Amino acid sequence: MVRHSSRIELSQSSLTNNINFIRKKIGGNARISSVVKANAYGHGTHEFVKMAEKAGVDHFATASAFEAQEVLEAKNGKTRVMVMGILYDEDIDWAIKNDVEFFVFNYDRLEVTLKRAKALGKKAHVHIEVETGANRTGMHASEFPKTLTFLKKNKEHVEFTGLCTHFGGAESFSNQFKINMQHDRYKEFLKQCKKKSFMPQIRHIACSAAALAFKDTVYDMVRIGVAQYGFWPSPDIYYSHLQETGARTSNGALKRLFTWKTDVMDLRSVDEGEFIGYGTSYQATHNMKVAVLPLGYSNGYPRGQSNRGHVLIKGKKAPIVGLINMNLFMVDVSHISDVHVGEEVVLVGRQKSNTINISSFTQITQLINNEMLSRLPSAIPRKIVK
Repeated sequence: MVRHSSRIELSQSSLTNNINFIRKKIGGNARISSVVKANAYGHGTHEFVKMAEKAGVDHFATASAFEAQEVLEAKNGKTRVMVMGILYDEDIDWAIKNDVEFFVFNYDRLEVTLKRAKALGKKAHVHIEVETGANRTGMHASEFPKTLTFLKKNKEHVEFTGLCTHFGGAESFSNQFKINMQHDRYKEFLKQCKKKSFMPQIRHIACSAAALAFKDTVYDMVRIGVAQYGFWPSPDIYYSHLQETGARTSNGALKRLFTWKTDVMDLRSVDEGEFIGYGTSYQATHNMKVAVLPLGYSNGYPRGQSNRGHVLIKGKKAPIVGLINMNLFMVDVSHISDVHVGEEVVLVGRQKSNTINISSFTQITQLINNEMLSRLPSAIPRKIVK
């Protein structure tokens, strides 16, 4: 098999560490639903599902039926899958046949679901997502009473698996008033369920940020995205953890799984005064030794890193010189001895005593961690390591 121009390594021990930390933080009664949308935040759905199951996860959440199908192909028999976003009417049969749970955020979808469940002779598993203030998706309060009546009447065909909502900004403490308002509104929906003596099997509202910082939002299940991959949702959540534990650092509470590597493609000697790459964005100020790397913005390496970012070679930082091209860029290795063609290059991750974090990209390019990771092409091979 021919080789790709870069590769991603995923640490099983780091993921297991993260899942154990999250479990300890949320307590033993809540189930973790691992959010694997956007190709598992760029980590690779197929590989990540296997890793998460090994760490004891048995529930996964996706943004679409297409993503859920990828999880179905990777998971073992007992694991459950939930679609939080788009599920076309023509895919409802597929969801019911495969026991895929799915969000319902308008009443009309229930009528369609009932019809298909009856035709298939198989129960549908729905989570009613309610609107509490994020104003993205969610069933409005006016539709909820008839929804409960519908679900109670048709419970042998449509199971009330969950009642959920989505917080709009739990990672920032400046939004606390809004999060409290949303939580209060969610409690009002729960009161209606109790009044009708018809409760969901699972109550869930917490994302990574809420689960780590607001214990009262941890119900029966938490939907964990960015934290499981080793990223604190925000500085607010990180410093809240330090304050709670009385520690100066997180001491590896969350560990990055992800190392992105490539290799030196060619080495060039560039004379003082010569330009490097396209245009005139970089002119050699001295005689330089330059390494050519075989990837660029088409491979998810941000063009905004041009003349600003670094890679690691032999454990030392090599600055990017010139513009990032579609599938090439150059770095200055004048200060690094014995670099040769084929030398391993770390784009993200640790090499010897130096580290390049995803945050170094986000500070320069204005991409948030999630955006940077989710843009990485699925064609880059992912490999699970210890």
